[in-house]
Amino acid sequence: METKLKKRSNIIWFIVLFFLALLFLAPIFLIAINSFKGKLYISEDLFSLPNAQTFVGFENYIRGIETVDFWQAFAYSIFITVFSVGTIVLLTSMTAWFIVRVKNKFTTSLYYLFVFSMIVPFQMVMFTLTWFSNQLHLDNPLGIIFVYLGFGSGLSVFVFTGFIKSVPKEIEEAAIIDGCGPIRTFFLVVLPILKPTVITVAILNAMWIWNDYLLPYLLLGTEYKTIPVAIQYLQGSYGNTDYGALMALLVLAIIPVVIFYLSSQKHIIKSISSGAVKG
Repeated sequence: METKLKKRSNIIWFIVLFFLALLFLAPIFLIAINSFKGKLYISEDLFSLPNAQTFVGFENYIRGIETVDFWQAFAYSIFITVFSVGTIVLLTSMTAWFIVRVKNKFTTSLYYLFVFSMIVPFQMVMFTLTWFSNQLHLDNPLGIIFVYLGFGSGLSVFVFTGFIKSVPKEIEEAAIIDGCGPIRTFFLVVLPILKPTVITVAILNAMWIWNDYLLPYLLLGTEYKTIPVAIQYLQGSYGNTDYGALMALLVLAIIPVVIFYLSSQKHIIKSISSGAVKG
């Protein structure tokens, strides 16, 4: 009897999760199919598949790429995302390790400052941040990396701190006995153990930075357009929007994040499962 109930419960959960997956994938599917339809047909029949009359091949992709100089925006997005995520992961993991292993009033206060930064809305500091960034000459692809470091450090330190607490201190003490200093201990012993958490933090920050529109628009303006900012320029005046090119560029913007996530999902699962066991 219990076995039958468990099977029914599993079937019900499978059906529920299957429909939830379809619900989340539906917008991506609509964007993909409409990227191959003529822009006049998209607004008329959004949910129909391309046919002999509406199918335009890769015309939308070519027009969108040429209109907004997509590859230049793609290069800026790649540069900003890769180096911002790398900086966040490296510095916040070291900070979290310091906070956990050096327990005093300073590190405790530092930890709570990082946690507090997570609840501060961006709108509260938006105008002040823009002014300071201009004064410090951070309004360029290199300078915005440090701005992202400031906004991404709160959650990253919080996640790393929780995992490092579960790492046995004896492993680090053994490395110190073998002659490793603090820097070598971190990079040779601690960081490899943190690999699943590093991947998780990297994905969370990469998805945020890659899709971010407001911060690059405020700091970089039109001189260094990232993909979200460049796509916005397909919306013309008086509601005249090239939906075909817009859908095509959205597909191109989604692909790198999907590839990165699919190639790293096993590390996320490992991080979640190891955290559940150690917790």
